[in-house]
Amino acid sequence: MRISDINWMMVEEYLKRDDRCVVPLGSTEQHAYLSLSVDSILAERIAVEAAEPLGVPVFPVVAYGITPYFRAFPGSITLRVDTYLRVVGDILDAMAEQGFKRILIVNGHGGNAPAQSLAVEWMSDHPKIRIKFHQLVNAPKTWTQVMAIDPVASHAS
Repeated sequence: MRISDINWMMVEEYLKRDDRCVVPLGSTEQHAYLSLSVDSILAERIAVEAAEPLGVPVFPVVAYGITPYFRAFPGSITLRVDTYLRVVGDILDAMAEQGFKRILIVNGHGGNAPAQSLAVEWMSDHPKIRIKFHQLVNAPKTWTQVMAIDPVASHAS
C-alpha cells in the first residue's frame, strides 16, 4: 500500500499490528533518451510490487539523489552528500519516532550508496530498529537480466 493512498489514522492502525515500511530512493538525472526519473520510477515500482502483497506501506520515493557527474545535463538535479544524508537521516528519525522498526530501503541509484553507510551507522544509534538496504542495481537477478539483454550494459543502455 502506498502511503499516498492512505491517511494518518490508517497508518496509526497499521502500526498496532506491524512495524514494517519501505522507502524507495531514486534520482533525477539524465538517462540518454529515457526519462530523467528512471531511477525513481524503478525504485518505487520494485518497492510497491514487493510490499503490496504483504500490506506493507511504501513511502513516496525520495526523487533527488547524489548525481553531481550529470549536472551538465539539463534537468539533472543533485544534492550534496551531506544534504542527502541529512534528508535520509531525518526520514529514518521520523519513522522510528512513529513506531516503524523494520525499514527496507530500496535504492534505485548507485550514487546514493552513502545512504547505506548512513543506515549502518544510524542503526548503531537505534539498536531496536532494523534497516535492510537493497541496492537495486546490484541485485543478482536484476544484473543477470541486464546481462542477458546487453552484455556490455552501461548507464541507460
